[in-house]
Amino acid sequence: MGRAWILVLFSFVYISSAANASDGDGDPLYRVCIEECGKTGTVGVSSIQHCQFSAEGVLADGPWYMQEPLYVQWKQWNCRSDCQYFCMMQREKEREELGLRPVKYHGKWPFKRWSVLQEPVSAILSALTLIIQFNGWLSFFLLSSYKLPLMPESGRTFYEFTCLWHFFGLLSLNAWFWDAIFHTQSFDLTEKFDYSSSVALLGYSLILAILRTFNVKTEASRVMVAAPLVAFLTTHILYLNFYELDYGLNTKVCLVMGIAQVLLWAIWAGVTRHPSRCKLWVVVVGGAMATLLALLYDFPPYKGYVDSHALWHATSIPLAYLWWSFVSEDAEFRTSAIMKKNK
Repeated sequence: MGRAWILVLFSFVYISSAANASDGDGDPLYRVCIEECGKTGTVGVSSIQHCQFSAEGVLADGPWYMQEPLYVQWKQWNCRSDCQYFCMMQREKEREELGLRPVKYHGKWPFKRWSVLQEPVSAILSALTLIIQFNGWLSFFLLSSYKLPLMPESGRTFYEFTCLWHFFGLLSLNAWFWDAIFHTQSFDLTEKFDYSSSVALLGYSLILAILRTFNVKTEASRVMVAAPLVAFLTTHILYLNFYELDYGLNTKVCLVMGIAQVLLWAIWAGVTRHPSRCKLWVVVVGGAMATLLALLYDFPPYKGYVDSHALWHATSIPLAYLWWSFVSEDAEFRTSAIMKKNK
């Protein structure tokens, strides 16, 4: 179902925990390696291309278009991330020779890069989920626009939540896009975009859960429900981006919103006779179980690539498909019921 309620909730728990200090980045040898790498541009026998700057702060021996300040700033970001990566790999090799288990660095396990991908498996699975999200939203768009009957007087669908689900689809695509980018290249900017997109989707999903559970139809009532939550979400996102990226506060906010959504959808699935309520239960229970297992049985990446969070990403693919299948069937069910009532 994308990063709605339970899936987004535990994704934030994972990311927020990843932001805290870990045994690896607290290692004095790792810290010394980072400092020396920034000065010399080397880690052991490895030369860090992104750290090769002249005394004037521009890339050494680079063409004219590489001398622009923006490019230099980007290179400096990559210099820092490359130093962290190669120092981490060096320390893990030393630890392995001593018979020690892998440890986390900056809250993350030591992943092996694949081309430009810092966490290749999670990045690829996020991209696949993005594709499933797009396919699900496109199928719903075609269904609501061309297959379901329209009201003759207005040309709008009988289904009262069509526009709301379209907006949900756009927010889901945005959130999964930035999640894939964040796993590809993790630094301050991609982290903030990932957090902001996820918070926006999670908050909107809560609004949508309230409206669908209580079948709120009138525009005035919807505005009354949405306005205070939109104001809170806007304030929270601005706080994270321009004041402090407070991981603890963000986790608490997401926990409250996520639990509220789980309860709302569970209540709705429990009392309704909707033909697709089983799919909704699978998404709720399956998503929760997959995420809890990923958190409880967190393990170092197998062969340097697959950890519990990557496996969690794998579960998001079928859950996203089931979620959009439920949305489409909900539109068909409500349209049929309204037309029968009108007749």
